[in-house]
Amino acid sequence: MLRQVIRRHRNRRDIGIFITLEGADGSGKSTQLRKLVRSLRRAGVRPVVTREPGGTPFAEALRAGLLNPGSGAVPPIAEALCVAAARADHLARVIEPALAAGRIVLCDRFTDATFAYQGAGRGVSRRFLTGLHASPGLRRKPDLTLLFDLPLGAGLSRARTRNGRRRAGTRLDRESRAFHQRVVRGYRAIAKAEPRRVKVIDAGGTEAVVAARVAAVVMPFIARRRGKR
Repeated sequence: MLRQVIRRHRNRRDIGIFITLEGADGSGKSTQLRKLVRSLRRAGVRPVVTREPGGTPFAEALRAGLLNPGSGAVPPIAEALCVAAARADHLARVIEPALAAGRIVLCDRFTDATFAYQGAGRGVSRRFLTGLHASPGLRRKPDLTLLFDLPLGAGLSRARTRNGRRRAGTRLDRESRAFHQRVVRGYRAIAKAEPRRVKVIDAGGTEAVVAARVAAVVMPFIARRRGKR
């Protein structure tokens, strides 16, 4: 279906589509992002693939500082402002130009992560975060968000297995179980509040099974959006 739509519209500019992937640590979203990219390329789509915090040299430098265990206990408000600064640069330099050019943008985490991690996890007020993201340069919302949902214990177990292959974990890897539970609850609250945008993906099962669930949401969504033009 998607390939047919792409063929129909290959000679004209299509509307940009912004898709984000979210989930608590160990949910498998980064693995599924790679699989989704391969599926889209097979269908004739070459998406712009990026991540947050990150995506630009400035944003990647902020990411390194935020995740470095040596940074110590960064005040929650400072953490939220650093993430917002990285996002503003990322939007201006990567995301907005790509969307203006009619590209499909896939982003590993975006604003929902700030509300889940710095908001629900760290306790930064939702009112403050909402006001911050109402600022010029930070207002962009995704067209579609995939939230990879997994019971907390399973996610942390996956994360520990993954971290066993690395020299050291990040600041987030060292957080308490209670912190990660707050993050999971924060994400689920977002999904409940915005069911049209946020589609919950059951992240349990094999990678192939989860990838099929992702494709069942993303491919028809892109076809519908592109088919309108």
